[in-house]
Amino acid sequence: MAAVAPEKRGTEAPPVAGPQRGRRMSTIARRLRIDRRYMPVVGTFVVLALILSVGGVRYDNFLSTNVLANLFINNSFLIVLAVGMTFVILTGGIDLSVGAVLALSAVSAAYLLDAGVPAAMVMPAVVLIGSIIGFLIGVMVHVFDVQPFIATLAGMFFARGLCFVIAPVAIPITDETFVAISAWDTWVGGQWRVTTSVMIALAVVALAFYLLHYTQFGRTVYAIGGGEQSAQLMGLPVARTKVLVYVVSGTCAGLGGLLFAMYSRSGYSLTGVAMELDAIAAVVIGGTLLTGGTGFVLGSVLGVLVLGLIQTIITFEGTLSSWWTKIVIGVLLLIFVVLQRVLTLRRT
Repeated sequence: MAAVAPEKRGTEAPPVAGPQRGRRMSTIARRLRIDRRYMPVVGTFVVLALILSVGGVRYDNFLSTNVLANLFINNSFLIVLAVGMTFVILTGGIDLSVGAVLALSAVSAAYLLDAGVPAAMVMPAVVLIGSIIGFLIGVMVHVFDVQPFIATLAGMFFARGLCFVIAPVAIPITDETFVAISAWDTWVGGQWRVTTSVMIALAVVALAFYLLHYTQFGRTVYAIGGGEQSAQLMGLPVARTKVLVYVVSGTCAGLGGLLFAMYSRSGYSLTGVAMELDAIAAVVIGGTLLTGGTGFVLGSVLGVLVLGLIQTIITFEGTLSSWWTKIVIGVLLLIFVVLQRVLTLRRT
């Protein structure tokens, strides 16, 4: 018996190595495979790279630092707007009021500055207007259980109506302090122009990234989007968070209005019409699921850059109508919504 035992061990040892190697190979394959949550963001990055490549081949100076810097300067207010919208959509909600709130903030800034109120008081005041409207919407959504679509639609009509009450006609901004702040810029590396609005927009993105990924508030936002009842059973502060996401969105809309006032140096009642749709499109193209629970702030920034690059290509082409921008955005939005649906079905 002692002589037979080694033969059995010798014949059984080689087959064990095969499954072990198979398991190791499958582990490596899983590590190399992209997480399904990141697939929409990867798609956005691919679209962004494709647009840059096509523009760089077709047009001279398309990839110049001046064009790319202007991409951020011209869309800084939309970046801030998309950041706030990301918080709301991550919870499974929607905010249709941000375009009107942006206009109200810009109009209020122009009106107060024209009345002689110091810029140091005007700037925080107009951002606070957005925060208050966002808080009221959040209370309607959570406390009174009003559908986000209806609550934010009411906020949109309210803010847009106030715009026409405050400023029936356009109000130019001539305050020296405000003009000096809006006109400030610096050059990074001697080639990349950065303005006040870009600095503020990047700071908002960084703060939003930290809140979503390194705080309990951010974890609760994702948990609500994944399943509100489950989040409640986990003991998470669902009520407070649902109100706060609309406060964040309203605050970003108010800040976006301030940046738009810096950009245009005027306040006009029709500013920001349908801009909420641009913000939603940027967030969806950036990979945030409309059902909530999955998405990233940096993806929303990429979505804004995609929209900006489409407009830049239309401008470089010169012969195309500006409505082609909406057509291309509509096609991209449809593609990304279908991609989201496919990923959701695979997950289930």
